[in-house]
Amino acid sequence: MMQQGEGECFLIFALDIGTRSVVGLLLEKEQDKFRILDMVIQEHEERAMLDGQIHDILAVSKVITSVKEQLEEKHGPLAKVCVAAAGRALKTQTAFASQDIKGKALFNEEDIFLLELAAVQEAQLNLLKEKELDQADQYFCVGYSVLRYYLDEEEIGSLLDQRGEKASVEIISTFLPKIVVESLISALQRADLQLEAMTLEPIAAINALIPTSMRRLNIALVDIGAGTSDVAISMDGTVTAYGMVPVAGDEITEGLSDAFLLDFPKAEQAKREMLTNEQITFTDVLGFEQTLTKSDMVEQILPTIEKLAKAITNEIKRQNSQKAPKAVMLVGGGSLTPSLPSLIAKNLDLPENRVAIRGIDAIQQLLPTDFPVKGPEFITPIGIAIAAKEKPIEYVSITVNEQPVRLFDVKKLTVGDSLLASGISISKLVGKPGLALMVDVNGKNVIIPGSFGEAPIIYKNGQVTKSFDPIENGDVIIVEKGQDGEMAKATARQVIGSDRTLIALEVNGSPVDLTPTLLVNGKQADLDIPLSDRDKITFTYPGTIKDLLVSTNMIAENELHPFYLYINDEKSTFPSFSVQIKKNGSKVSATETFTNGDQIDWEHATSPTVKMLTLLQQYETKQEIAVTYKGTKVILLKALLEFYRNGEMLNEEELLNRGDHLQLMVRRKEPFIFQDMFRFVDIEKPQGAGTFHLKRNGMKASFYDLIEHGDELDIEWENKRVQV
Repeated sequence: MMQQGEGECFLIFALDIGTRSVVGLLLEKEQDKFRILDMVIQEHEERAMLDGQIHDILAVSKVITSVKEQLEEKHGPLAKVCVAAAGRALKTQTAFASQDIKGKALFNEEDIFLLELAAVQEAQLNLLKEKELDQADQYFCVGYSVLRYYLDEEEIGSLLDQRGEKASVEIISTFLPKIVVESLISALQRADLQLEAMTLEPIAAINALIPTSMRRLNIALVDIGAGTSDVAISMDGTVTAYGMVPVAGDEITEGLSDAFLLDFPKAEQAKREMLTNEQITFTDVLGFEQTLTKSDMVEQILPTIEKLAKAITNEIKRQNSQKAPKAVMLVGGGSLTPSLPSLIAKNLDLPENRVAIRGIDAIQQLLPTDFPVKGPEFITPIGIAIAAKEKPIEYVSITVNEQPVRLFDVKKLTVGDSLLASGISISKLVGKPGLALMVDVNGKNVIIPGSFGEAPIIYKNGQVTKSFDPIENGDVIIVEKGQDGEMAKATARQVIGSDRTLIALEVNGSPVDLTPTLLVNGKQADLDIPLSDRDKITFTYPGTIKDLLVSTNMIAENELHPFYLYINDEKSTFPSFSVQIKKNGSKVSATETFTNGDQIDWEHATSPTVKMLTLLQQYETKQEIAVTYKGTKVILLKALLEFYRNGEMLNEEELLNRGDHLQLMVRRKEPFIFQDMFRFVDIEKPQGAGTFHLKRNGMKASFYDLIEHGDELDIEWENKRVQV
């Protein structure tokens, strides 16, 4: 018999240690494919597991030993085993971290990563507070995702190369309790088994069902067991979030028990019969035997099924940024609950064909087998065997500031992960900014920041490294706190700006000199006096072009207001008719500031005419066509717009005033008819003429015939007949 790990083909022994039962599985690997050889399922005799964590190591080890011995009877000694830590044991926590960046150079990748790590550490602290624990090393961080970045309290897509006053990040982190791993290893050792490889249950199921080419898709995988339903979310090629709800298959069993007065074992039996039979016979606690159809039983417990579907979909949305994924895959025995897939689809607003129960036939790496294993309840055990072998989780031992640190390697580990695991405060690694200088400048608080603190210096094996650089087993990490910044220093000239202490301008070709008046704490002072914290500085000079023009009496303030009209009671502003201002040849607004040496040019506002307004707004004021009458070109016109002011119709040359209320009458555009021509030509009846004929392009026409641009129109007269 082929032993574990021998030759081209070798056996893989995997255990799925669940809340209700232990599943032992033997797979044979042939190159890159797997074949099921045997499987043993044994339920716990007592409640030794709770929510994926071993509570009675001795009791669980006895069940593991029994499963192992049953397989050994057929296949020989088994010494090594692949297992998984339950997804329901994972803890998810959101957290927020901020950093003062005022006066700092561009925010770089290292700054962003350190800020994210500070948020992860905050999440870890929050988790410890919830669980009333005090040691950070009681949890492994197995991954985190950035939810949002903020710059000065506003959400932003990326902080890279940004400047501002405060940078913030919100993250969601996932942690695995250390005790889960240690108790699992202890139970295996009592069963004389050596841990060969470990994975996480959600990772195992996703790796089994979703090939690499599909992992960029946003898919939710739900493993519905007996006591809990585990949720894992894939996106962008990885597992981004995990969650758990404490309702699952037992909820349906209890619903049947309540609806039909059954004890729990009989309700469980009835539930299983519903999967294969259309009629179910059972005896209730009163001794009455009943036979009901599957549809009748489902109808009775539908509220319970809806409750389970609602709990699952709420958790999917919570782990997927409050939105529905592209598709949902259901595995585990509880996924076979009648009507559950359609209810989940309905709650997520997905088509029913986007929520599917997946059996082992969906595992592409599995070879055909005669072994009677087909349903969704076997996905996780098979996934554990495949994923734990192909993508095992290992411990990595390193040293951080001379302290040994062990990390749980479920992802690409970085220097930052080692800092988290060591318990070093990330937020305290970055040098503190120097104390700021706050002064009052013309009634406004102005903060002059101290120099920015420097990033920490990190060494890996004696070489300077970055926090996002990878680490390997045996690395030695040394981290030194960044240097603090220096306290701010400034003079009045620096606060005001040297370009504003004496301003020489040219306005419409004439020189204008502006000299501000400077007071420090109410006393006239020199511009180069060093300032102290809380000093009050007052200086006066026009701050904008508007202030400049008004204060020098060049223009009345109201003339600088934008030109506006009310057209059919709707206010519209027209910059083209307002005062035109240029600074150094470029058009600017009146609120634009100015500096020493600027050249300001301005022109009074234009009083527009109706025609100017129609041209600016590109109104279609008329429709026209050109026709020929008796060889002469004639232009036919129809007015489409009429402007009224205070009930009086305006012609094209009427001047408009700021704030005028105009009524715009729009006429419907209609085609021209032959009769319209008579408004534009004089018709002379020849002497002695009698009746007439209208002609359009040489053809007989009537007064109401439609005419078009380019038509040739004519009137032909007949001579009167002379009666004898």
